[in-house]
Amino acid sequence: MLVVDMSTVPKKFVIKYATATVLLFTQPVNLRPFRAHCQMDKEQAQNIWKSLSSAVTEIYNKNASLLSFEELYRNAYNLVLHKHGDMLYEGVQDTVYTRLRSVAEQVAVCPDNQLLQEVCEQWKQHQVTMIMVRDILMYMDRTLGSVSSQLLHNQYLRYVPQNKKMAVYDLGLWAFRETIARHGQVRDRLRKLLLENIRDERLGRLIDHNCMKCALYMLSELGIDSSNVYEEEFEVYFLKETCQFYRSESHLFLSQNTCPDYLKKVESRICEEMQRVPNYLHANTRPKLRHIVETELISAHTPALIESKKSGFCDLLRQSEEKMADITRMYALCFQVPATLDLLRSALHEHVRAAGQLLLNDEMKDPVVLLRSLLALREKYDNVVRNAFRGENIAQKKVKEAFESVINADTRCASSLVAYIDELMRSGLKGAAEGEVECELEKVIIIFRYLHDKDVFEVLYKQYLAKRLLNQRSISSEAERQMLVKLKRECGYQYTTKLEGMITDIRFSRGAMEKYNTHRDEKKMNEVDVKTARAASCDIDVTMLTAGYWPIHPAIPCVVPDVAASASESFKNFYLKQHTGRKLTWLTSSGTAELKAIFSDVAKHELTVSTYQMCILILFNALDFGEELTMQSITDATKIPHNDLRRHLISLCTPKYRILLKRSKGKGFSSNDKLRVNNSFASKLRRVRVPLVAMKELSTHPNSSHSVPAAIEEDRRHLCEATVVRIMKARKQAQHNDLIAEVTRQLSQRFHPQPQFIKKCIESLLEREYLERNASDARLYVYLA
Repeated sequence: MLVVDMSTVPKKFVIKYATATVLLFTQPVNLRPFRAHCQMDKEQAQNIWKSLSSAVTEIYNKNASLLSFEELYRNAYNLVLHKHGDMLYEGVQDTVYTRLRSVAEQVAVCPDNQLLQEVCEQWKQHQVTMIMVRDILMYMDRTLGSVSSQLLHNQYLRYVPQNKKMAVYDLGLWAFRETIARHGQVRDRLRKLLLENIRDERLGRLIDHNCMKCALYMLSELGIDSSNVYEEEFEVYFLKETCQFYRSESHLFLSQNTCPDYLKKVESRICEEMQRVPNYLHANTRPKLRHIVETELISAHTPALIESKKSGFCDLLRQSEEKMADITRMYALCFQVPATLDLLRSALHEHVRAAGQLLLNDEMKDPVVLLRSLLALREKYDNVVRNAFRGENIAQKKVKEAFESVINADTRCASSLVAYIDELMRSGLKGAAEGEVECELEKVIIIFRYLHDKDVFEVLYKQYLAKRLLNQRSISSEAERQMLVKLKRECGYQYTTKLEGMITDIRFSRGAMEKYNTHRDEKKMNEVDVKTARAASCDIDVTMLTAGYWPIHPAIPCVVPDVAASASESFKNFYLKQHTGRKLTWLTSSGTAELKAIFSDVAKHELTVSTYQMCILILFNALDFGEELTMQSITDATKIPHNDLRRHLISLCTPKYRILLKRSKGKGFSSNDKLRVNNSFASKLRRVRVPLVAMKELSTHPNSSHSVPAAIEEDRRHLCEATVVRIMKARKQAQHNDLIAEVTRQLSQRFHPQPQFIKKCIESLLEREYLERNASDARLYVYLA
């Protein structure tokens, strides 16, 4: 066998063949004979080990600077290479154990106030020592105990796993754990000191974070051979101590302080505990520690914090404007424990519902004031959800459900909403900018969305809208149209068809009156007969109402004065010429008139009265001074219905507007009661508007009843039956539950029918043979054509 010395031969060419590698050189090659391998005997190995043992001792004595680590590494390498790895390993093990036993005795006698620091110092020194020893014995950790064919194939397996032994550094950890960390006089004392330090820090005292971190990280590193020393020796006891500490502290603090103070304390404690992890605890302790703290400080006391009458959650909600920060803090803490969030949301729902019910319990509250209170309540708790509850969907749904339960308790909120809109349209939006109008109407729509009885709202809104339009009391036609657009967007075009038709009638009437006035003025210039002159002496303003759109029931027209009758006839002739095929019916029960009244030489007024009052007062023009008329004679002359006549006469005899004087005393009227003109009537105003006294309205009036009016109930029944027939006509047959669900879905835009109500409608249709039950399945309905 030849060995080529490559150090003196320059490489030129390398030619590789299948069986050998041939080197070609341009200069002569110097060849040296192969030197046979010499095996190290046991005595040589012992001498090398002694030098290594002495070196380990010097490292422990902090004299490492005097050593040659290259030489030490070569010695350890030679021992392993010549199959003396077992002697090296066992020698290192004995040396480390011997040294640590003496250190353990030294640590064991330390007083408690020095034990933690001494353990940390010995641990740091041991770490440094073992790192140096590991570096010296790196080859032993890395390679096999004997050099075999693996070396030739560059397979560097570990000596330690090959012989089922620990690595050198792990050996040092295991030795430190068994001799010092679990020493009989160190183990329990060390744990006690660690727990006492943490308790002192919780009580506000300063502790040495460096020692704590060193000791706890020592325990975590000592967890080798599948033994978690940190958990067994410290974490279990620490978590138990934490649980007991916060259980006791939370009960005591909550009993002596308010809810906001407790929440601040909890927030501070959680931050302190979480900061304890990077300061000295192991990272794996964080989730366990957080769970215990949240359980003891939040979960255990959430019901008490909600129900507490002393500044509890409900009290904070009542003062949400000032206590928003506290509500936000409570939500943020409960958010960390999802199980408590349901309690918080349920409490919010109950509180909002109770607050709304409290507003409804005031029967005497004005409808407009009630609606404003509801809007303020909604805005208040909407801010709570948006700011404190971070706008979460579940909380929004809870508040919505609470308002729905309040607003749909009866029909009072529907009528109050209509009255509030009426107040806005009459005066509330006066001078408001476009953006402000939009904002106010959007608030109204939000309440409208909560309503289930939208048909009740429609009936009432139609009545109020009719009064505004006919009396010209709406301050903005644009606002009226915007409101209808929003209602159409919510409920569909059918919901607002009649309402839009009413506004269209008003617009059409204005155009028609302009044409009529132009026609009248032209005719006045050409005709001078008596009849035309009389008609021209009375100005008339007519509003054409489409039958079916307006909530006004036709009545038998009364007998109007000749002047008014002539003007009415003139307009009727003009209108029918313009629109053939139409029919006009005069509604004398509605409308107003302006009269010039001369009571004396100094008492001259312009009276604004109803059409019926005009007819009554004109009768007195034909009488002498002081002459009287009976109620019966007025009835015969005007043909005004008895109840309406009585109401209008009372209005003319009120103390404030006593235009007529009644001979008999008392508020009642009989057919024989006599009346005369009050010639001494006087008022500071030149224009006097005589209002009608209040009368008992229909059952749809806001303040008359909280139940659904009978007329609306009847309309609901017809609508429900029509919906059932429409569905069955399309499907031909349907199961009972499916039919109930579909009818409920289709009617929900107008009202929410109860299943029992739908069932009665189905029974009625069965009796009238619109439907029949299937012969084999009684719950299956079949449509009959």
